[in-house]
Amino acid sequence: MPKIILASKSKVRKKILDENDILNEVKPSNVDEDIVKLSLSKEKATPEIISKNLAELKANKVSNKYVDDLVLGADSVIDLEGELISKPNDRNEALGILKKLNGKKHHLISSVCISKNGAMVWNHTDSSELKMKNFTDEQLLNYLNKIRSMGGEFFEDIFDLEIDEVSIGWRPIPIDGKPIIGRLDHNPNIYLATMHSGISLGPLVGSLVARELVQDIEIPVLENFRPSRFD
Repeated sequence: MPKIILASKSKVRKKILDENDILNEVKPSNVDEDIVKLSLSKEKATPEIISKNLAELKANKVSNKYVDDLVLGADSVIDLEGELISKPNDRNEALGILKKLNGKKHHLISSVCISKNGAMVWNHTDSSELKMKNFTDEQLLNYLNKIRSMGGEFFEDIFDLEIDEVSIGWRPIPIDGKPIIGRLDHNPNIYLATMHSGISLGPLVGSLVARELVQDIEIPVLENFRPSRFD
């Protein structure tokens, strides 16, 4: 059986292929779905057309890179009384979507497309009518908490995130673990303020340092942290 390239990071879709003994390789399309949905929505495209176009776009994009291989693209959207519901970007958006769907009928529209050499060779779109039970706000929040605690199972792409950039920098930490704050005895024009807990101590230390510099005073609470303790 020939190998199928899956143009998706979805663990669920890969699992379906694996369970049916279909040899596959994952090559995500990285299509910006939000831009495509916005563009098609402005053209008054139906949710079915949007889902179909996204599946085809994903398959064709990856297919252009892999000559003679079959590429599978897929997409699912939710149609709530004519409103297209997209994937949430964070917890608040997820809660808002659940509240919209709460107790209402909606349609889950799914499309698949198989492409070869950058062109579609087969596609299919299906729609299912679903109805969400009525839940209280507390029940919805509990559900989201459960999802967060089991993120690897529910958020299928969470472990497939690609690192965009890694930065490494030196972080000075005083040898005794305590902050160093004050002027250098051998050069009073240099005022040093360094510490390990910069995030937690920053606001307080910044205020105290500003007072010392602006008012040209020495604040007693800082005496144990002067650079002179290392002389």
